[in-house]
Amino acid sequence: MTATGDGWQRVHPASPFVRGWVALAALFFFFGRDSFERLLQGGPVFDERLAGRAPWLLLGGGTVLLLTVLGFVLSWYFTRYQVADGYVRVNTGFLFKQQRQARLDRVQAIDVVQPLLARIFGLAELRFEVADAGQSAVHLAYLRADEARRLRAAILASASGAAGASGPAGATARPGPPVPAAVEAPEHTVLIIPPPRLAGSLVLSEQSVFIVLAAAASVVLSAVTENRSFYFYLIPAGLGLVAAYWNSFNKGYNFAAAVSADGIRLHYGLLDTQAQTLPPGRIQALRVSQPPLWRIFGWYRIQVNVAGYGAAGSNGEGSSRTTLLPVGTLAEVLTMLSLVLPDPGTPDPVRVFTAGLHGLAPADGGAPGAPGASAAADDGGFVTTPRRARLLAPLGWRRNGFAATGTALLIRSGRWWRQLVLVPHQRTQSMALQQGPLARRFRIADLVLHTTAGPVAPRLVQAGLDEARALLDAQAARARTARKRQTSEHWLAGAAPVEPEAVEPAPQEGPPHG
Repeated sequence: MTATGDGWQRVHPASPFVRGWVALAALFFFFGRDSFERLLQGGPVFDERLAGRAPWLLLGGGTVLLLTVLGFVLSWYFTRYQVADGYVRVNTGFLFKQQRQARLDRVQAIDVVQPLLARIFGLAELRFEVADAGQSAVHLAYLRADEARRLRAAILASASGAAGASGPAGATARPGPPVPAAVEAPEHTVLIIPPPRLAGSLVLSEQSVFIVLAAAASVVLSAVTENRSFYFYLIPAGLGLVAAYWNSFNKGYNFAAAVSADGIRLHYGLLDTQAQTLPPGRIQALRVSQPPLWRIFGWYRIQVNVAGYGAAGSNGEGSSRTTLLPVGTLAEVLTMLSLVLPDPGTPDPVRVFTAGLHGLAPADGGAPGAPGASAAADDGGFVTTPRRARLLAPLGWRRNGFAATGTALLIRSGRWWRQLVLVPHQRTQSMALQQGPLARRFRIADLVLHTTAGPVAPRLVQAGLDEARALLDAQAARARTARKRQTSEHWLAGAAPVEPEAVEPAPQEGPPHG
């Protein structure tokens, strides 16, 4: 890190070479491939036909190399950053200049990324994600790894309000020194995913089921039609499966979750390592899922929506960044849920969350006075699809349902692919009731909760029409009350008290009925 004397800092001098090593490798490959092959074969370095033009070739290659290195140097010289006045700013470009900035109190997450070559040089990249679905992310590459961690700690301290920094809304635009480097907050590791479990989860994943079914179909078709060409369709599928397995294993290897004053810290990666920090309260929605084959070992996966991450990318990077737990046991799931939602809003969170993960309503619908009415109370208070709509979902109607605690709305679904979606009340942005022709016939409806882009799509399916309408009004009241309590973007700032008259009473959902 190099100071420029006006409050701006420069990145590490090796940064452009770490970013542009592919261009250098391509340059050497283009100019030196033939000469290197002849040298290995014991022949002259230059072909006899090119011997007379060798000086010109060397001059041309040297000029291109010199221009490339000069471009790297200029790129480093004109790349500067500053953390001051409630903003992080990054200036880049010497022909086409660009300045990107992000408000510290809008920072959703900060990642420390170390590609393989950066790890060799002891460098790291900082990624600041703000609430714009990944379009306004600010990347700072590269700093020394220890400097990157200290700068991340300082920015998180300022963004959380712990450093006493005033937000940009109330500050005057004045030049100032950057946020001083802070000591990284200590962390406490809460879980580590062993590599054998990660490998086993990939073997028992949904992709494996599909490839096995495709292979069985190819064998049957080949036997029936006596045409062996069906086997060739398995080759690209197998290659794609191997690539997907490797990418997931590479991203999830050595996965560890820790808790600190900054938030939830995730460490993972085999070749390219990443240290991800999710501040408390920045998670918009959460989904716990369990594929059918994972039920053998009691494994679950947790994915989240975070403003700034956007939808999971096709290259697997977005998927790894939105994965809070790649594969874990029930105890580990409950541990992660306690970190995301420190106040569950219920005196018995284990019972409620467990019912959301694999609970099942009684077959009689839990009508009052029926033999299964007492069992409904053991289902964590979930309101499920009414019995009259069982023909539309013969397997899932006893699973599809919702429950509301004092801090979050829980939505469960799926008999074979079990899912539990959790949305904090203050993160409910908008809602919509949807009802098709068959749904109107059976007096049921779907309730859709709109949140930021990501892998989680909160949707309550096939709820009773009366229960869905009551939930729409109740959830709107809960969201308003929760947002009134959260008066600051600084997650370490205390919640403001709400006057009793400002809290609107939420309608109470009754037990499911037919």
